[in-house]
Amino acid sequence: MHDGVELESRGLPTAVVVTAEFLDAGAAQANLLGATSLRLVPVQHPIQNLVREELRQRADAAFEAIVKALTK
Repeated sequence: MHDGVELESRGLPTAVVVTAEFLDAGAAQANLLGATSLRLVPVQHPIQNLVREELRQRADAAFEAIVKALTK
């Protein structure tokens, strides 16, 4: 979250990818850091035990939402 806020503060469009389980917590943290418009893109939870191909599938599923968040 801190990296996303820092990039945004430097004028770089940023989308922070978070698992759906932590979407509300991520939004709350972004707000506390003063980044009320930081774009969060949820992915299915959990991810920690995924093998590379499963993680790639999650990333592929989120790709369009990430692009949209960065270009709107």
